[in-house]
This record gives sequence, structure tokens and C-alpha cells, in this order.
Amino acid sequence: MEYKMPHCIIEHSASLDGETILALVFSGALESELFEADGSDIKVRAISYHRHSTGSSRSDFVHVALKILSGRTPEQKQMLSRSVLAQLQTLKLINCSLTVEVVDIDRASYSKHITPA
Repeated sequence: MEYKMPHCIIEHSASLDGETILALVFSGALESELFEADGSDIKVRAISYHRHSTGSSRSDFVHVALKILSGRTPEQKQMLSRSVLAQLQTLKLINCSLTVEVVDIDRASYSKHITPA
């Protein structure tokens, strides 16, 4: 059973440095050792939001959804989540919510095609 290909989707407030966050999420996924040793199968992308709120206030946030093919243990998923969160915590942000979730992609319904170069 092959367990590669995480899709790391980052949502963050636009006031934060998306490039730095992107690199940290990649690093956290790589450090989990659940994927290719060179990181060649780790896909990371970010979406920044100019308009957002939490209740009636406005504070910065980073939310990462780590989409992985189903089949990993709860312990592996927890370790992956914690590895990425630990990297985000190195930013030492003030008044910022950092959240990470691991989402299983159903193997039976997942399709992929790479167009030739």
C-alpha cells in the first residue's frame, strides 16, 4: 500500500508572510517521515485572506489542512499534525490562532492524472 502525496493547504490572514508559512509547513510534513525523504511528493499551497473575523474581533490566523490518502494510523496522523504545528510555533506570533487538521482522502474515489511534459 502506497502512502504518499500529501496536499498541504494553508489558509492564513493576509498580514502574515505566506512564503515563510509555506516553508514551515513543508518542513513539518517532511520531518514527519511519512512521505518521500526528499519531499518530492509534498504539495503545499497557500491562500491568504484579507477579510476575516473571529466573533466580533479580528486577529491573525493560520489553518493548515493536511490531506492524505486514507490508511494511516491515528498515531501517525497525530504526529503529522503536531510536527507541522511545532514548525508554525517557531514564528512566535502574537494574538494568532494556529490550527492544523489531518483529513483522509478516500482511496476508492481519488483519481489522479499527470499530463506529459
